[in-house]
Amino acid sequence: MNLTILGCTGSIGVNTLDVIRRHGDRYRVVALCAHRQHELLHQQCLEFKPAYAVLGDTETAVVLQEKLRLAGLGTQVLSGPEALERVAALPEVDAVMAAIVGAAGLKPTLAAAHAGKKILLANKEALVMAGPVFMRVVQENKATLLPIDSEHNAIFQSLPIGFESDLSESLSSRGIRRLLLTASGGPFLNRTAADLELVTPEQAIAHPNWVMGRKISVDSASMMNKGLEVIEAHWLFGVAAEHIDVVIHPQSVIHSMVEYVDGSVLAQMGNPDMRTPIAHALAYPERIEAGVASLDFFKIGRLEFQSPDLDRFPCLALAYRALRDGGSAPATLNAANEVAVQAFLDGNLGFCDIPRLISAALDALPSAPVHSLAEVLAADAAARTFALDSLSRFVAK
Repeated sequence: MNLTILGCTGSIGVNTLDVIRRHGDRYRVVALCAHRQHELLHQQCLEFKPAYAVLGDTETAVVLQEKLRLAGLGTQVLSGPEALERVAALPEVDAVMAAIVGAAGLKPTLAAAHAGKKILLANKEALVMAGPVFMRVVQENKATLLPIDSEHNAIFQSLPIGFESDLSESLSSRGIRRLLLTASGGPFLNRTAADLELVTPEQAIAHPNWVMGRKISVDSASMMNKGLEVIEAHWLFGVAAEHIDVVIHPQSVIHSMVEYVDGSVLAQMGNPDMRTPIAHALAYPERIEAGVASLDFFKIGRLEFQSPDLDRFPCLALAYRALRDGGSAPATLNAANEVAVQAFLDGNLGFCDIPRLISAALDALPSAPVHSLAEVLAADAAARTFALDSLSRFVAK
């Protein structure tokens, strides 16, 4: 299988290459794409020898091209957003790992869908921002969509055999009552509301179970990540908001569950390691070794569950609101959140001001229908402008 990896230097990209490394006879990396981490990309190119490498910055791309030339590699180094779309749609590419975080991953992931590729979807924003547009392109071009998020991959594994994001038949007609997305609760599960006002970026990115990037770690701490996953699950599996529940499960052993109408609940379990869903999607419908340790039930001892506290973690409620409002609301939610999280990481916004800024954006920018990528991007731009202009109303704690 020939692969393009969008976001090769992030945690998903690095884990994907680790799985591929274990199965060199099965997989060939055609293109590796990063934003700024040119040194790590250089090392990856030396090992995997892709035909193409892509960086966000032109000057850095020129430097990388010279280094690879001196190393005797024929890798062609490209730069910019258009290059991402190009390598995502290459005729020789069979599958695309879509692991660019945020709105920047939307266009190249759409390019892969237009080209009818097998898409290993780790970029949830493609569905959050542009769910109706993205799913229409997937279906019209007969692309295959396989979820990489551990929760959605767990649901996929717990669905009836042969389900591959085919929404022609509703889940209720297949005997499914609801989906249960598990959430670790993040590093602040037991913090009081007063404590949350004083949270620092360093505390927010210290996830207890998963090793992730800074932005997604903050989203996990605020539970916005789970809210985005609720919206993603709606589009992936064709399930209304009222049939998607979130369950706090601090051990992160059960990755998600599917409840059937006969009372059965099927759960996918395993150690919290992203190589499991990555390997599952890479080899689907087969199974391959992922390098993940066996689950030790005796060491775990017990599994705990609780309801999410929407008063302390209002981002989750805001995501449900955006899903129910539909149209441009999810794009507004996502854009305002990206601005707010970056401001928090930069020390210019308090942790509890993140949902306040998002709520203000949803109030100020009522949902409008979206039928095209242009309308999605317009909603995204309007929300970013509003959020940036509103930052001065908040004072970092």
